[in-house]
Amino acid sequence: MKKVLIAACAGLLFGLGLVLSGMASPAKVLGFLDLAGAWDPSLAFVMAGAIAVGLPAFAWARRAKVQMPLARGIDRRLVGGSLLFGIGWGLVGLCPGPALVVLGLGDVKALGFVAAMLAGMGLFELLERRSRSR
Repeated sequence: MKKVLIAACAGLLFGLGLVLSGMASPAKVLGFLDLAGAWDPSLAFVMAGAIAVGLPAFAWARRAKVQMPLARGIDRRLVGGSLLFGIGWGLVGLCPGPALVVLGLGDVKALGFVAAMLAGMGLFELLERRSRSR
């Protein structure tokens, strides 16, 4: 029960951070991504803050011998996944975390994004299982 409570509090804190920072606002995100137009650089500060929090956390994890991903190379799968992520983010102004927050706030427009995201995850899982069975 304690782990569930900690996870729920972490999720609420994450969601609140996304809302307060503007990352849950598709219009704000699209403004940040519009480098050739009316660029809104404010989310760069949000990202810098996330990096400032993340760097010490990763350093601690390394010292604490927390198991970290071993892959270091850039391959077709990484590039393809990055392209799909970037296209979705650029078209809609949402990525998975903020999409769930926006959906939780009752925005019906996020439903299509979340449905497409889940369909993509399902398709990936199906293709992975096929690949492993060969």
